[in-house]
Amino acid sequence: MSPSLSAASVSINIRAKAKQRDLIDQAAQRLGRSRSEFMLEAACSKAEDVLLDQTFFALEADAFARFQVMLDEPPEVNERLRRFLSSQALRLEK
Repeated sequence: MSPSLSAASVSINIRAKAKQRDLIDQAAQRLGRSRSEFMLEAACSKAEDVLLDQTFFALEADAFARFQVMLDEPPEVNERLRRFLSSQALRLEK
């Protein structure tokens, strides 16, 4: 997709019940956002979660066995791991 196409705004229309709209409006107001901003942020966040959860990768049998062992055995806690897990790198802006 070219940069000029990706920057263009498009309209997304949905139907909602009054109670749903009111709930969304209340939450958006608490965050100081418009309804559109709130809905787009929430929808994009959910879409990213779904797509990341659906990511597929393939491994040879021996590599997959090693991968399973790594998943099943938690890493040893050390200062380097502690710094990494508390770093800004893990805090993504949404």
